[in-house]
Amino acid sequence: MKNNRPTRRISLLFARYYLAFTLVLLALFFGFYHLWDRLYVDLLHIPDPDALFQSREFRNGEYADIDTRRYLGPSGGFAVLDAQGQPLYVSTSRIPAIQTPDELLCVADFDAGDTVSAVPFEAQDGQQCWIVIRNLMLEDDLTQTEVMILDEDLHVLDGTSLIPGKTDYTQRELELLTNRWSSQYTLYRKSAQDSSGAPVTVLLLLSSYSDADFQAAFDKAGRLWLLTIPLYCGVTLLFIVLLNRHFRRPLTRLGDAIRRLGAGEPVSAAACGGPEEIQELGRSFDAMARQLTESQAETRRLEEQRIKMLTDLSHDLKTPITVISGYISAVRDGKVSEEDLPQYLEIIGKKADALTELINSFYEYSKTEHPDFRLEPVETDLCEFLREYLADKFNEIDLAGFSLEVDIPETLRLPCRLDPFQMRRALDNILGNSLRHNRLGTRIRVSLIQTGSAVLLRLADNGNGIPEALRKDLFTPFTVGDQSRSKGGSGLGLAISRKIIEAHGWTLRLSPETGAGGTVFEILIPR
Repeated sequence: MKNNRPTRRISLLFARYYLAFTLVLLALFFGFYHLWDRLYVDLLHIPDPDALFQSREFRNGEYADIDTRRYLGPSGGFAVLDAQGQPLYVSTSRIPAIQTPDELLCVADFDAGDTVSAVPFEAQDGQQCWIVIRNLMLEDDLTQTEVMILDEDLHVLDGTSLIPGKTDYTQRELELLTNRWSSQYTLYRKSAQDSSGAPVTVLLLLSSYSDADFQAAFDKAGRLWLLTIPLYCGVTLLFIVLLNRHFRRPLTRLGDAIRRLGAGEPVSAAACGGPEEIQELGRSFDAMARQLTESQAETRRLEEQRIKMLTDLSHDLKTPITVISGYISAVRDGKVSEEDLPQYLEIIGKKADALTELINSFYEYSKTEHPDFRLEPVETDLCEFLREYLADKFNEIDLAGFSLEVDIPETLRLPCRLDPFQMRRALDNILGNSLRHNRLGTRIRVSLIQTGSAVLLRLADNGNGIPEALRKDLFTPFTVGDQSRSKGGSGLGLAISRKIIEAHGWTLRLSPETGAGGTVFEILIPR
């Protein structure tokens, strides 16, 4: 099934995983922080009086049903007093009894958030006095300090009485005011309403915590953070596995494709999946594999061509050499009469000339195949060059029994760079092909056609044409019109012409118009 999932670049993939990894770590951090906070609160049993007052049981006056441990901790408690200070409900006997309204006023106000401390000192007359200090929390984190001084009998000597209008205190009132009545608990008062809306006063008994209590709870709760190490390792391993899935599969497919390519099997790695860069690598690999396959096919073709060329060359060399050897043996052995000797020598000479022509053609073809083959181009006018060349060839063509027609406009000028010597050789081979393989009286026509982006040089004849079976390999070395190779020609001429013309940056091709009624060669010259 084709994978239609959108691909991502490696940078975006890493960015996505890094972001997800960071978010997971942040989620774990905040989750652990929340658990640690809850554990810390549970270990300290930090009370939540506000939740107590908002509970359904308190609002309905069902005080006995209130889960005191939940709201005030295992040692906490509360009492509800009516407007006259009489208890309506007391959850625990640890709450001190409040005997008078002044004692109730000495209990710290829960909403005020004030703290009161008392420091004893000895006056100049030897009395044991008290400095009582109250710190009030104001808005914007400001504090207000109130100070009063009590004598040995707890009469107000100086300062502002912490209870407006009160000039003396009892020992019980001082203990309630400074919370010196207990070292384990703190007592607060808070105004509220009962289920009927009547005002009541609630006494809250809360546990007092020392620094050691806070530190012990902090240490116990802190052990929870030790779990973050294996969790971090687990999350890291998870993301490593996920990243590995993104890269391992496509890389495995690429590795398999490389191994199959080495084994000569057909491969395709473009659909390897993974990030865009790996898919691009797969497409590049496929392109390389195609080029390698084409290169191997071209190598096989060239090897087959080389073998064919050597076979054809051996055949073409063997035929004249065999004739020459046989005739020379006949002459040497005295088997040739005096009157037949000139004829034998003429045949030997013709075969030697054919052998020389073949060797020269092969030498010229080898030069064009050599990496050091270079043209020596000069600036010239193509039209003028063709007129001079065809003028020189006219007599040769006419004497061979052929006719020549030239269609090159007199006013046409086409400047170009060409190698005159090599271009003459290329044209000689093309025209020689027409002279060699056509009947007498064949008309050869050379025309020059100017198009928008190129110039087309056409060399056509109305001769025998070229068989369909030979057209594909026409420019292959040692391709001749007679498969028995009994006619003249080395089969190298057109191959040499194509090499020379392509070295100029031009194109030599057989026109589609070629058929049983003639042959048309076209040289395409870009402008």
